[in-house]
Amino acid sequence: MATEQELQSLFKTLDRDQDGKISINELFLSPGLSAIISSETNTSSPQDLLARYDSDEDGSITFEELKEAVEKASNLT
Repeated sequence: MATEQELQSLFKTLDRDQDGKISINELFLSPGLSAIISSETNTSSPQDLLARYDSDEDGSITFEELKEAVEKASNLT
């Protein structure tokens, strides 16, 4: 279970270009971190994460979208 601080740290690590979004390419560039996100959000792949939680459908995940995904999975403490 991730705290919000841990989630922010993970997000910043994945957001390699620091644009405030995690793209599908950034998820694939960090398979270990992607696996952590998948387990925290109960998704099986980066594509599944985007399909389920990219609420604005821009092809990337913002911190708020990631936080919402983790909260929906009841893992945020």
